[in-house]
Amino acid sequence: MRRRFRRRERACAAAVPTTTITTPMLRGRNILLNLVALSAALAAALAPAAASAAAAAAPAQTYRWTDDKGVVHYGDSVPAEYAGREHSVLNGQGVEVGHVSAPKTPAQLAEQAQAEELARQRAQRDQTLLSTYVSAKDIEALRDERMAQIEGQLQASSTYIESLASRLGALQERALQFKPYSSEPNARRMPDELAEELVHTSNEARNQRKALDAKRQEQADMRAQFESDIQRFRELTAKTRS
Repeated sequence: MRRRFRRRERACAAAVPTTTITTPMLRGRNILLNLVALSAALAAALAPAAASAAAAAAPAQTYRWTDDKGVVHYGDSVPAEYAGREHSVLNGQGVEVGHVSAPKTPAQLAEQAQAEELARQRAQRDQTLLSTYVSAKDIEALRDERMAQIEGQLQASSTYIESLASRLGALQERALQFKPYSSEPNARRMPDELAEELVHTSNEARNQRKALDAKRQEQADMRAQFESDIQRFRELTAKTRS
């Protein structure tokens, strides 16, 4: 009886796989590895379904473009003949989420380049203002100094023009004694020296008046530039303080 029981016990022991006969710590490790492998397998199996569900849930994109006749079109793609032109990308709710601009013409490119150059010059001017002056009063002091200098030049030019006018008047009075300005029958021909001096003085007076007008315009431009610099300096310093 006991021998039969022992034989049956040995037979049961032989039927159990040897890999399950391990310490509690090793058995727990095997279970953990099996769970990890099972999770990876499940994830790999479910990945295509998840991707399909995400693609189905994602809002479809719609493109909007205008043809040569000005008619607006919508579609899931832009025709090849309009792909390089301006068009918009809309989401599933019809909200614009992207925009492709049309290629710019040479005139538009030139205008853009000019605007960029003006912006660069303005930024450079701002930097010069901030690095040159401490306060707006410094700019005002320099303005007053430059205005005084130009005003002195204007006064000197005006005085010179008045002297030229007086000289020209005297020459013209002398010229009345000679032909062709004199009505006397026996009047002599105007001397060459007098004729040359008349022409020279007249041209000099005309050129000086032009120069005076240009100097006055320079004064006005300079004043406007100083006022612009003062205003801009105040704006820049106000931004810095805020």
